[in-house]
Amino acid sequence: MHTENPSLVREKIIVKTSTVGVITNLLLAAAKAAVGLLANSIAVVLDALNNLSDALSSVITIIGAKLANQAPDKKHPLGHGRIEYMSAMLVSAIILYAGITALIESVKKIFQPQLPQYTTLSLVIIAGTVVVKLVLSHYVKAQGKKADSDALVASGSDAFFDAVISASVLGCAIFYLIFHIALEAYMGIIISLVIIKAGFEMLEGPFHDIVGQRVDAKMSRQIKRIISQEPAVRGVYDLIINNYGPNKNYASLHIELPDTMCVEEVDRLTRKLEENVYHQTGVILTGVGVYSYNTQGGEAAHIRNHIQQIVLAHDWALQLHGFYVNLDDKSLRFDVVLSFDIAQQKALAILQEEIQHAYPTYKIQITPDVDITD
Repeated sequence: MHTENPSLVREKIIVKTSTVGVITNLLLAAAKAAVGLLANSIAVVLDALNNLSDALSSVITIIGAKLANQAPDKKHPLGHGRIEYMSAMLVSAIILYAGITALIESVKKIFQPQLPQYTTLSLVIIAGTVVVKLVLSHYVKAQGKKADSDALVASGSDAFFDAVISASVLGCAIFYLIFHIALEAYMGIIISLVIIKAGFEMLEGPFHDIVGQRVDAKMSRQIKRIISQEPAVRGVYDLIINNYGPNKNYASLHIELPDTMCVEEVDRLTRKLEENVYHQTGVILTGVGVYSYNTQGGEAAHIRNHIQQIVLAHDWALQLHGFYVNLDDKSLRFDVVLSFDIAQQKALAILQEEIQHAYPTYKIQITPDVDITD
């Protein structure tokens, strides 16, 4: 049975949903612009501008999804997935521009007020746009979750805020008809601030995705759990996951294995781990490093426990792993995970001095690790 490529399915969902958004927002923008100009309402006109920016955002989302789903090539061997994050940032920038522009125009209207002229038809049209935006919000958010698209989920949330804004504009119109007090410019300021806030919030997600952020704790624990199920693996450390677009994750890590295993056994085990992790999480293990641990107890175990007490006595030393001691040539090595509260060189100098003092005849090798994952 033929199964369609998940990436293509995801792209189709994004394109289809965004196309619906473009058409809907263009129609809403046209209707609101007509009402706003005829009723002389700055709030309605700015609401129309907001819908127009939403339509443009959907167009950029479509283009971003198409470009991000291009096949890897020699120049971009890990694909083009991060283009989707860049398109999301561009959408955020457009929303911010629209919000700032609307804010300036609203402030101008406070000093140069113009009384609105609403009709029953204009109120009906505004009320209709509220309903349409609520329906669109529900649809876009549902499709965004289905496709695991932050851009669509954000667009769905933005559509809900648009419905709230349109409802507020409708409230201002009714208030004016009853009390003959125009709140248009002030409502325009509120709309502008809401748009600006939404723009900054939408910018945050793709910004962190591009810069690089801490791996989701649930994912890191799942990967470690899968690997730790193998009897030979005593520990999983130094997990680093690099993201190259939605659902495109590449990882490397270290595992702790007994010093009695041969290379052929290690090779067979690491291949099995790579396959298990990929099938259960979709994460591709690009590298599996190995730490050996002393299988014989006695003095080696005593030294390890003593050094662990020395290291973990410092609150900035979060974990010790990869420990191995060679009793014959008097050498020992281990990694220590350091918090961000201390400089690596300072921490290494302190630990080197303390451990060398405790074991003056040993050659000591300490490798610092960063607190990357939970």
